Amino acid sequence: MGYKLSASSLGLMKDCPRCFWLDKNERWKRPEGIFPSLPSGMDRILKKHFDSFRNMGKLPPELAKNKELKDMRLFGENEKQKKLLEVWRDNKKGISFEDNDGNILMGAVDDILVKENKLIVLDYKTRGYALKDDTHEHYRDQIDVYNFLLRENGFETEDYGLLLFYIPEKVLETGEVVFSTELVKIKANPENAKKLFDDAIKLLKGKCPSRHSGEVCEWCYLVED
Repeated sequence: MGYKLSASSLGLMKDCPRCFWLDKNERWKRPEGIFPSLPSGMDRILKKHFDSFRNMGKLPPELAKNKELKDMRLFGENEKQKKLLEVWRDNKKGISFEDNDGNILMGAVDDILVKENKLIVLDYKTRGYALKDDTHEHYRDQIDVYNFLLRENGFETEDYGLLLFYIPEKVLETGEVVFSTELVKIKANPENAKKLFDDAIKLLKGKCPSRHSGEVCEWCYLVED
């Protein structure tokens, strides 16, 4: 049986190869903290928000105001595309690639834009503070993975993806929270995703990585090989 990986699990590999190996080889799983429900709630209502404009054949205002997006449209112009997007958004299904040994790389997108016949990955992000110069760098591998998966499934993509950040700005007297938005364009490198995937499979098929010789991982340093 092959391994099943995602952008987040590849992130774990980069953070700690030993935790990654122990997890995917079912030896030990890094404890998970309490995941805040707000991001999941925002994700759900943002998808509904985008779907309402998709049904009208328009871009939502936070995208329509961007001149660079004037020739783009939301993926899902017909029922076939809408059903496909529904699958791509599903965390249990998503869009996937399987290698010759049965190893799988999968991911679930937030949304897709279309420019002429090419697809552009659009990912929503909720952030509590103003963006830093390198904020988008934390999501580069994710954008690479999604573009790789789309191409492997026969779709053409642009050489970039888009990150749409929602940042709380103020609370009105009536209690509504006002969010500002910032759109960041990030170059996509599908070849990087394939290399990360190949490196991950090679690591998993080898011996358990040794404990860190330098900075000690606070999670796996007590786990026996």
